[in-house]
Amino acid sequence: MTLDKKQFFDPQAITAKWQERWRLDRLYHIDLKTAKSPYFCLMMFPYPSAEGLHIGNIYMQTGTDAFARFKQMQGNDVFEPMGLDAFGIHSENYALKIGKHPMEQGRLAQENFYRQMESAGLMVDWSKKLETTDPNYYKWTQWLFIQMFKHGLAVRKKAKVNFCPSCKTVLADEQVIDGKCERCSSLVEKRDLEQWFFKITDYAKRLLDNIPGLDWDEKIKISQTNWIGESKGAEIEFRIKNVELRIKVFTTRPDTLYGATFLVVAPEHVLIDKILKQVQDDNVRKEVNEYVKSAQNKSEQERLEVGKEKTGVFSGCYAVHPMTGKQIPIWIADYVLASYGTGAIMAVPAHDERDFEFATKYNLPIKQVIKTPANSEGKAYAGKGEIINSVEWNGLVVPQDINKIIYDIEKRNIGHAKENYHLRDWLISRQRYWGPPIPMVFCEKCAKEGKSWFDTEEAKELSKIQNSKLKIKNSTPEAHGWYPVGDEELPVLLPFIEDFKPLGSGISPLANHPEFYNTKCPVCGNQAKRETDVSDTFLDSSWYFLRYLATDWQYLPFPTENREFSTEVTKLKSEIAARKRFLPVTIYIGGAEHAVLHLLYARFITMALHDMGYLDFEEPFSKFYAHGLIIKDGAKMSKSKGNVILPDPLIKKFGIDTVRLYLRFLGPFEQGGDFRDTGIEGMHRFVKRLYKLLAKDQNTKLQEQKLEDKKRLRMLHQTIKGVTEDLEALRFNTAIAKLMTYYNFLSTQQDIYKIEAKVYLQMIAPFAPHVAEELWEQIGEQYSIHKSAWPSYEEKYLVSEKVNIAVQINGKVRDVLAVASEESQDKHRVMEIVLASEKVKRYLGKTEISINKVIYVPGRVINFIV
Repeated sequence: MTLDKKQFFDPQAITAKWQERWRLDRLYHIDLKTAKSPYFCLMMFPYPSAEGLHIGNIYMQTGTDAFARFKQMQGNDVFEPMGLDAFGIHSENYALKIGKHPMEQGRLAQENFYRQMESAGLMVDWSKKLETTDPNYYKWTQWLFIQMFKHGLAVRKKAKVNFCPSCKTVLADEQVIDGKCERCSSLVEKRDLEQWFFKITDYAKRLLDNIPGLDWDEKIKISQTNWIGESKGAEIEFRIKNVELRIKVFTTRPDTLYGATFLVVAPEHVLIDKILKQVQDDNVRKEVNEYVKSAQNKSEQERLEVGKEKTGVFSGCYAVHPMTGKQIPIWIADYVLASYGTGAIMAVPAHDERDFEFATKYNLPIKQVIKTPANSEGKAYAGKGEIINSVEWNGLVVPQDINKIIYDIEKRNIGHAKENYHLRDWLISRQRYWGPPIPMVFCEKCAKEGKSWFDTEEAKELSKIQNSKLKIKNSTPEAHGWYPVGDEELPVLLPFIEDFKPLGSGISPLANHPEFYNTKCPVCGNQAKRETDVSDTFLDSSWYFLRYLATDWQYLPFPTENREFSTEVTKLKSEIAARKRFLPVTIYIGGAEHAVLHLLYARFITMALHDMGYLDFEEPFSKFYAHGLIIKDGAKMSKSKGNVILPDPLIKKFGIDTVRLYLRFLGPFEQGGDFRDTGIEGMHRFVKRLYKLLAKDQNTKLQEQKLEDKKRLRMLHQTIKGVTEDLEALRFNTAIAKLMTYYNFLSTQQDIYKIEAKVYLQMIAPFAPHVAEELWEQIGEQYSIHKSAWPSYEEKYLVSEKVNIAVQINGKVRDVLAVASEESQDKHRVMEIVLASEKVKRYLGKTEISINKVIYVPGRVINFIV
């Protein structure tokens, strides 16, 4: 493509010219096998669930791309892949909204999203793109599910699950925020359903223990730490007299055991039916059952609402206090949740606010066992201190002596030290259409006979070779009848069906299609049924970074020599070695909103694959950087406000390089910024001035001789140093500010040396790749600027020359200050330095003094008229 000579700056023509050249030359293609300095720069892939990308997507993508380009120019073999997280509820709901089938809408969205991402000028090797909806991709998502099942990490169980009545599907705990669906904000219900879960709780301690060593943003580490939510304490056993029934409670305050005056059991606790069998009074049983039923209709948010009056019912049964031998009543109350701890608590009303409110309402005993400060009389004291009214524990002080108390509890064989976690198992099942079918088969005949995959020879062989960190469990009743689909049958294809809309009845639309679910048992050969639920979209994204590195869909995406799907291991030796060198991911850039969903799940899956022997590392991302969010004119963007910014009109009007530069200049990358129309117009003027300064057909003539001017050398090397350090730290806005300062300096010079133009273009290339490439060609440099070496600075040129500036107040010299020569040209900077002087403060710091005028003669004198 040729540029229009009549128009001195045509950003659209420049962009089209170079994007076509880069594509034809495969400039950004990377050979994983020959890479000498592997650098995996990963950005979060988008889910195509709307009309197209919004400015926030472009903000993240072009920020990651600027960093990747910088790293490539530093000599790294940068791998920057991209794809689409195309399955899931967001995409399906958008298809429902506009009246299209998800498969049809998916194809249209895919084309549009890729068009937009290509227009952003990303340094992506598009030959390695992926979509989670591609059967070649979800074949391996299904394979991953099967491995989790075979290794005891995928289990099917009946449980109370979060159900969104609007989305008509279950939700993982992480997808419920303040009792509401994180996607549509509908109030979440609790339903009893049989579902598939991944046992992420088996990894809670490792996930938590690894956090301090992660080179991640602190806010993400804090979010994950809080979500995993470790509580240390003791599990203590209370028995019911004369029957073999024991209630276990978890407490973080075993030191208050003597103060436990009653037990509280959650309404959904599995022991309630057994407790009621001990009760003779029909009225009590009826009252309990009615209370349990009413509690099940409340959300967890309602039950835990602060300040809400506590409710409960006496079970009619008593437990034996393990220390005193006395009987204490067992109550059922909805302020205790079955999902936390053991689902039962020992109530210590003197030292727990909720227990105190409950005991006060129902006239239950309150026994003080921690010495309470005078100002805490008449209310619960939850603090630490000296133990009292506790027989042999009297005089011990907590927290110092807590281990002595736990030791005594263990010695008496009534409990043991315990760590509890807020983290719950990952709910995988979804009763929707748009997702990978879960690759499991249920055989009723085998179920009746108590058989499952865990009884097969394959299971026995796997248990013999299994890594010590994972032990194959024996078959459980929940597993009876269940078998994974054979590897040779993968993928289990998602069929095209017309009635794909969610049913809201707890079953998937695929359950209406016998042609899909009818099959044969892989073991006994009798009639069997496929699982009709699909898997959570977060399973798709938990491993996608591994798939980018695999060049052949036939083989495992995981770079392990001894566990290949194919027997052709020798053929793959070099590819496997190459992939391993790029892992774990060098840097991952994305949104902080994924802290306890995608990022936690990816860590868990990586750890599990490591324990299975497929990966030789257990943390997927060496560094994670969380970017900020874009707002518009001071307000959060939303469709209802009509202030959502779409990138296409901006790119058409200003060119992508202006958009990229402005997004980087808005503010710190980790904080985001406020998008204003006047701001991008100002950036466009800057780009045009830069082009005019360096373009071949303009007035500027580049000097070919060696640059020897000390002032200009100092400015050049200081800018290189500053921009380099800023880019290393992803401080894009301050890097661009330095480039603008350097532009202002160059634009005042009578002529420009070629070395100055060359270095300037190299430094701005990560931000404005098309304009930089065009001007690079025009100044006569070898194609491509993006393959050129990043400029380096020399320390000897960084030393600033000083000039002495006299400081006058009303014409009288009060001080003389040495100021760097280049700073002496900036009046505001000189004022900052002068006003920081202690001697000057003595004259100008008085309250009755006001500055009326400042006269400055650059590099010589500054006079304050006061």
